[in-house]
Amino acid sequence: MSSPNRKPLNSGTLTRLAQAVAVAVSATLAGCQGFHHPSDNGNDPTPNLNARIKQKPIWVGEKANPTPPQDVWERMRQGFKLQDGLGVNPRIEQQRLWFASNPSFLENASERGTLYIHYIVERLEERNMPLELALLPVIESAYNPMAYSRADAVGLWQFIPSTGRNFNLRQDRFYDGRRDITASTIAALNYLTRLHDMFNGDWLLAMAAYNAGEGTVSRAIERNEKLGLPTDYWNLPLPQETRDYVPKLLALSQVVMSPEAYGVNLNPIANEPYFASVEVNQPLDLSRVAALAEIDEDEMIQLNPAYKQKATLDGPQHLLVPSSKAQLLTTSLSNLKPEELVSMRPKKPVFENVASNGPARLSRRYKVRNGDSLSSIAKANKVDVKELQRWNKLSGHKLKVGQTLVMQDNVRAPVSKKSAAPTTYKVQKGDSLYIVAKRFNVEMQHLKRLNPRTGQALKPGQILTVSQPR
Repeated sequence: MSSPNRKPLNSGTLTRLAQAVAVAVSATLAGCQGFHHPSDNGNDPTPNLNARIKQKPIWVGEKANPTPPQDVWERMRQGFKLQDGLGVNPRIEQQRLWFASNPSFLENASERGTLYIHYIVERLEERNMPLELALLPVIESAYNPMAYSRADAVGLWQFIPSTGRNFNLRQDRFYDGRRDITASTIAALNYLTRLHDMFNGDWLLAMAAYNAGEGTVSRAIERNEKLGLPTDYWNLPLPQETRDYVPKLLALSQVVMSPEAYGVNLNPIANEPYFASVEVNQPLDLSRVAALAEIDEDEMIQLNPAYKQKATLDGPQHLLVPSSKAQLLTTSLSNLKPEELVSMRPKKPVFENVASNGPARLSRRYKVRNGDSLSSIAKANKVDVKELQRWNKLSGHKLKVGQTLVMQDNVRAPVSKKSAAPTTYKVQKGDSLYIVAKRFNVEMQHLKRLNPRTGQALKPGQILTVSQPR
């Protein structure tokens, strides 16, 4: 990506760039094997590497820039600190080749990260930490705050429950601090700082420990010390995932340094805060707050993913909203009348077991409250108004306070074996396997079995099979 502040390239530089691109393209055609990376579509198209390319990383333009950059990517490049002395490293080369061969992975992750990257870069700069660390969420979660791993790691920074609690990330049925954008970022930087100090200022060992745990790295160091072997990251006997983890980050930062040279298109991200914090002092429904702030509901959820019930029932008493909407929301909340404020509170569906012919089914019911309407209830429960009317035999839109509505069809239609078809779901923005599994009350492993080519990172519009006909 060309920076607005970068000097024009001379003919010699352009020639070297063309040569570099030719080398990168030929390397791409050669492919690589044996290295697993997350993939947006789950196909993980890792190519074959028939010959290692002894190629130095490609640097385009000048790193030093006296004027404040307008683009966060350029600001990040100016703060890279981990590249010195790396030289030609086959482990980094293989990872860099994968990113060059799969440009959509970084492009999609950076698109999701548009909301969060500036905040993370600022927090890193405040602590004088390497800005390459702003790319760790690309490796960990593809910048998806809803990401969920097999090890029960959650969020941008993929904290497991115990480590999250160790760094004051509270977790309960209403709120999960591991998905909180600001809280999890502070926790991750605290953890990385502690690991950096623990391993005598070595950022590579700190990152390895972030992936594998400090105990694993410490034991590997002790083993090498006893055998009289080097104890730097590159010589430690670590698990394969950890052996790949640091090279991935270093390779990714080299691609970000010169994206055009690797065929990657990184859209500019404004070098200014994307979101601001607005204080709230009572439980609020996120969809209604989004309407009040005149922003998209999906964006409100992406900025506040820690509220598991899409309402501020627990957790910190603030919401993140786009900076341009913060004043509007603050003013709108302060001007609400008491009865209007009541209508901003969540409506929480009540789940009841309903007996029926055959196996018991879980049916959802909702008790109408003051200020409710069919459209607001349908939107909050992600169902259609016409379906609500059909399920509850309603001819109009009038509701009574205290009235109980059925939120799903309880009648099992007979299924013909000849015409039976699997149940499918179209992935929405912000969805993850975990969220879809919870929505349909199935196990994640069940979804994975039915969708073997689907990875952890889902793409909007992707079709998932949720169940097979019986």
